[in-house]
Amino acid sequence: SSTDSSITFENQLDEVVLLYWRDAEGTKRPYGEIQARSRREQHTFAGHAWIAENSHGKVVGVFVTGDEPGIARINSTSVEAAARIQDPDSPKTDSKAEPLKPGCFVRSWNLWHRSAGLEEVALSQGGTETNAYLSDFHTSPNGEHALVFQEQRGQGRQIQFVESSPGDQVQPRIHSLSYDKPGDRIAQRIPRLFDIKQRSQIPVEEHHFTNAWSLGHVHWNEESDEVFLLYNARGHQSQRILGIKAGTGKVRTVLEETSATFIDYSQKTYLHWLKGSRQFLWASERSGRNHLYLIDAGSGEARPVTQGGWILRRVEKVDEAAGRILFTALGLHRNQDPYHKHLARIGIDGGDLTVLTHSDGDHEWEFSPGGALFATRWSRVDHPPVSELRRTSDGSLVTELDRTDATGITTNGFRPPIRFVAKGRDGVTDIHGILILPSQFDPSRKYPVLEDIYAGPHDFHVPKRWGLGLRQRKLAELGFIVAQIDGMGTNWREKSFHDYCWRNLRDGGFPDRIAWLKAAASTLPAMDLERVGIFGGSAGGQNALAALLHHGDFYKAAVADCGCHDNRMDKIWWNEAWMGYPVGPWYYDNSNVTHASKLKGKLLLTLGELDRNVDPASTM
Repeated sequence: SSTDSSITFENQLDEVVLLYWRDAEGTKRPYGEIQARSRREQHTFAGHAWIAENSHGKVVGVFVTGDEPGIARINSTSVEAAARIQDPDSPKTDSKAEPLKPGCFVRSWNLWHRSAGLEEVALSQGGTETNAYLSDFHTSPNGEHALVFQEQRGQGRQIQFVESSPGDQVQPRIHSLSYDKPGDRIAQRIPRLFDIKQRSQIPVEEHHFTNAWSLGHVHWNEESDEVFLLYNARGHQSQRILGIKAGTGKVRTVLEETSATFIDYSQKTYLHWLKGSRQFLWASERSGRNHLYLIDAGSGEARPVTQGGWILRRVEKVDEAAGRILFTALGLHRNQDPYHKHLARIGIDGGDLTVLTHSDGDHEWEFSPGGALFATRWSRVDHPPVSELRRTSDGSLVTELDRTDATGITTNGFRPPIRFVAKGRDGVTDIHGILILPSQFDPSRKYPVLEDIYAGPHDFHVPKRWGLGLRQRKLAELGFIVAQIDGMGTNWREKSFHDYCWRNLRDGGFPDRIAWLKAAASTLPAMDLERVGIFGGSAGGQNALAALLHHGDFYKAAVADCGCHDNRMDKIWWNEAWMGYPVGPWYYDNSNVTHASKLKGKLLLTLGELDRNVDPASTM
């Protein structure tokens, strides 16, 4: 589907789950893991299927994204539902074959059409098993033309790993997994245009679609004389909205986005066509911050809808009848943490900006069935949740629903994290993080410091909401001060902030992190910066080892779990998103293997031999 959406996965189980997206070919694409009792927001598109599995490969949830953002709860109910889906012996609701219907269909890798009289005619020729037509048809409103993709199969890399101690046999078992890596030859789609009435193919100018990472967001205009699609060039430095004339197959560029570094396609792509119009809404960082624009498909003219010193995080709803847009924004209130999510509304024409939440905290919300009211809950890591009922028209408070009383845990030794802000490497940019102290903290003592690191550029990672933070707190109780920091190169700040990661994942924001820790220690002398350790997993595992390789004079010990230590070894989408394509010498220079001889301090490497997210060979 071309409808931009999102899904929030809420893992309610007491175990880590692995997340997979099932692509159009039915291949499971790994999208990382979700810790026990935690949440994760994922950009996706309506109709996309997602699968959650536990560490033993058992499916614990199957979800399909809707047109609007939704929540996927992984719990006992989803486990039971997944079991019913997988059970081949489950009773079928209807064993009768479906009746034949008019329209396009694929047979023997070619496109066919069935008329109202059920007469079947082949529209294409030359389709093969490795270069097949896809059953993803986009028919014009008047039914006279259809756009279909023909896809040349990619390299299809398989990785193997050994299960050394299976539960059902003595001998090891070898597993195989589809797993594309940076630089691999990927599937290539070419749009094919057909005149259904004449039962003929209209040649399309193919050179516009070469070296694509993806082609999608297909949209026919109301007149049925032009079809549009989004082309994302491999390497992610160019995105184009291209228009194809129905009668001639001639292609024109409606809009082009370019970047000298990267376009954050996986997190910030947003495209919404206005009904009955040649206009569409488009998200872009062209101003240096992510904002929304209204684009005229005829002239290509772009008019800002949102603008200012804040960032569009997500479009919640476009109300075309009312001419208004509900959206999530970051940094709307200058006196607050710039990562706090707030709800706001604006006119499609860019007028009448109304901020609907103001409290000093990170917000989440749910609308009433009619949409006139919304319930919102806000909190900070150092402020318990407050739930309120507010009016959607202006954000005014109807009533406070609940205010969490945390005295029960604070009087028993619970210390909320300390929020701290310091300047980064440039002496200008604010770097945000938290400190967690032991419950029996003694300011007259000196405590070694542990940094919990994850510098993945797809998001920011320091928590913003109230919670127990048990993983970090257990370490603090052993006699450490635990820190977590978002350095430059992480997401959802200015584009220049994010760009530090480009072809430079070894940087990990360390110059900002070290400056932050030194500033924190100047206000909290109990921090012993002569004993600083660091730990992380996945991208954080790569970061943790890089700390000892490139900053071993500051960090004294590291634990690196399942690290993607060489970006040529890890999954293709995540690494090419920030390291680019083709694979150049910067991949070599960013590899922890390349710099292994620089190791200082004490290092522990760990991995799971059946890790389906990061190839175990990355650590070996």
